[in-house]
Amino acid sequence: MSKPRATRRDFLRIPLVSAIPLAGPLAASSAVAQPNAEPGAGKLTAYQDGPQIWVRWANAPLTVYRAHPTQKYPYLYPFAGPASGLSVTAESSAPYPHHRSIFFACDRVNDGNYWQGPIELGQIVSKGPKLGSVDPDSVEILDECEWRKPGQATVMSDARRIVVRVVRGGLRCIDVTMVWSAVQDVTIGKTNHALFAVRAAADLAPAAGGRLENSQAKFGERETFGQAANWCTFYNKRAGIAGDIVEGVALLNHPLNPWKDAPWFTRDYGFISPNPFNFAEKPWGLGAGKSLQLRYRVVAYFGTPAAADLEWVYKAWVRE
Repeated sequence: MSKPRATRRDFLRIPLVSAIPLAGPLAASSAVAQPNAEPGAGKLTAYQDGPQIWVRWANAPLTVYRAHPTQKYPYLYPFAGPASGLSVTAESSAPYPHHRSIFFACDRVNDGNYWQGPIELGQIVSKGPKLGSVDPDSVEILDECEWRKPGQATVMSDARRIVVRVVRGGLRCIDVTMVWSAVQDVTIGKTNHALFAVRAAADLAPAAGGRLENSQAKFGERETFGQAANWCTFYNKRAGIAGDIVEGVALLNHPLNPWKDAPWFTRDYGFISPNPFNFAEKPWGLGAGKSLQLRYRVVAYFGTPAAADLEWVYKAWVRE
């Protein structure tokens, strides 16, 4: 029997995490770490500290939007898991320590590298993030960025809206909507360094005994690499804490994105990204003054993907 059509109101009514049934070899206990009751408990709060915006849940850090002008690009780190409080993403981890948790970047944009290397090769520069609306269940972050080399004209720009939500059911969501615009005529060559990406915490990756799974019930890098999917996720029992707490991080690709069927670039060390450029047969172009809209959701969840019902979370999101 199929599930009824989901609405955002239904999504917010998912039962509390302790009621989620868990299954499979990685099933976690229902004992969830709860913060002590204190001002701010049970709601989201946020504040801005210069180029950083801190988002807290129950007065504990949930995520930080980091947009200092000396960085290669803005990114979000940490992304605290709902049960352990540990980040489900890594700010930097070998191999490829230039990956930054949750980020949007790209190589081979004209003659620039906006993914790795020194900023002289290319930099995504925030014009200064702003804290938008804040309520007990969601926080809005707004930013505009310029893609350019130091001292040179802007090649591309993006306007991004980030909404952080804590949803009943132990789900924490970061929704990113971005308008990506060409200031000059832009050509992007074939590259594995793109586009919206997640670098998972090391203890969630298959290299550490975790699992990589996609929405097509395929597992590991060998089965998921180059395959289209609604989402990909890493999950595992958290390392270094008492109890059998399983958490995961998932990246969801919206079907209205220009590359809705983009093959995924996946790695067992903990990297996932729906990448339209690595598998392209020819360079992609966008004329000056043209724009496109991109939407992604990143989810931190408790238990397995089946227990969190990631496919239903995906369907509820695309129906909003």
